Amino acid sequence: MSEHTDLKIPALELKSLVFSWPDQAPLFNITQLKLAQGQHLFIYGPSGSGKTSLLNLLAGIYPCQQGDILIAGQSMADMSAAKRDQLRASSIGVVFQQLNLIPYLTVLQNVLLVSAFAKKIPQAEQRARYLLQKLGLEQQLWQAPANRLSVGQQQRVAIARALAMKPRILLMDEPFAALDALTRRTMQEELHALWEEERFTLLFVTHSIEEALYRDWE
Repeated sequence: MSEHTDLKIPALELKSLVFSWPDQAPLFNITQLKLAQGQHLFIYGPSGSGKTSLLNLLAGIYPCQQGDILIAGQSMADMSAAKRDQLRASSIGVVFQQLNLIPYLTVLQNVLLVSAFAKKIPQAEQRARYLLQKLGLEQQLWQAPANRLSVGQQQRVAIARALAMKPRILLMDEPFAALDALTRRTMQEELHALWEEERFTLLFVTHSIEEALYRDWE
């Protein structure tokens, strides 16, 4: 998070946000929502309820159909796709349900991709190594191709990549749903420790009741 962040401005604000697929009723209609810097919100809902569509809107992958999304006071309503991409690169980390790692690149290379695209290289590798260590990924795996990792290990890489640029906001889409209970709990604790240290704003969606009932975030 930038040292110049204005904490009086909500990290995320939604105004009259409506989204629907063609010829269908609105998938969701959010009159107003504000999340301050460092706040967290867990959203629980069954598959098909619009959770992923919501995150795609918040990340600027989908354009606003109706209403507005403000990231640190910047309105996305009339932004071009290129401007939304720039905003996502600078301020929003995303952990997708499909992790989207590049299978033939190493762990470190995958984490460093965001920095390379944003053309902000100084200390990028130091940051990547720090995150991988905090997320419990053994150092001997850092030079391994991503496709040789377990699902849990790949999740750690995806989270490190999402946090590589110190975003104001971290969006997570069903990040731990495919993991066994012990691995899920361990990764929740690792993520919680990073959140406590860096105080990014977290919005986490899940269909898992175990995820929804996790209560160690205060």
